[in-house]
Order: sequence, then structure tokens, then C-alpha cells
Amino acid sequence: QVQLMESGGGLVQAGGSLRLSCAASGSIFSVDLMGWYRQVSGKQREFVALISSSLNTNYLDSVKGRFTISRDNAKHTMYLQMNSLKPEDTAVYYCNAGVRDGTGRYRNYWGQGTQVTVSS
Repeated sequence: QVQLMESGGGLVQAGGSLRLSCAASGSIFSVDLMGWYRQVSGKQREFVALISSSLNTNYLDSVKGRFTISRDNAKHTMYLQMNSLKPEDTAVYYCNAGVRDGTGRYRNYWGQGTQVTVSS
């Protein structure tokens, strides 16, 4: 079974940086689109950034110039470098990926989330 696991969240002061990781594990043939989403308790989950297998990227306007998404296709791992963090970036960050497993089945997966808290 394929699983996604986020890591790297934590508490940081405004203006600081964090680097999130999302590792896909299990019986994996390939990973297509990967993306980061975030959610504040009681609010809608929102798109943050995505990256294709060919390394095309897209970002939420409010994080452009501050966040950088990247991936290592050989390791089935995605990263989100977050700089100049603001209190409004505080949320649970979720990893999402489209994965083709070893049997040829393709489906979308979500990680369990990692908490990012930015203090003022």
C-alpha cells in the first residue's frame, strides 16, 4: 500500500524558515503531480503549491517569492522550502500526490499533515 508522510513542521518566529518534506513509500511505479495544501481548523483546505514530474510549478499568490517547491523523482520525495514566514502561514500542511503503484493502479493520496506555527 502506498503512503505519504510529511515532516519538517514546527514552531518558528515570523521571518524564519522551515523546510517540509513529503515522502511516498510502498509499492510505487511512478509519481505524477505532487502538491502542498494547508488548512486552518474550521476553514477550507487551500492550495499552496504544486510540481509536476517534469518540474513545472505553480504557487498560491500569497506565497510566491517566499516558498519554493521541489522534488526528487528518484526518491519519490517532495519538499517545500518556506522562507520569510508570516503568522498567516500557520496551518496544518498536507502533502498530495498522484501515484501509480506496482500493479498499475493510479490514484490520489493524502498525507496526515504536519503542523506549522508561526509566532509574531
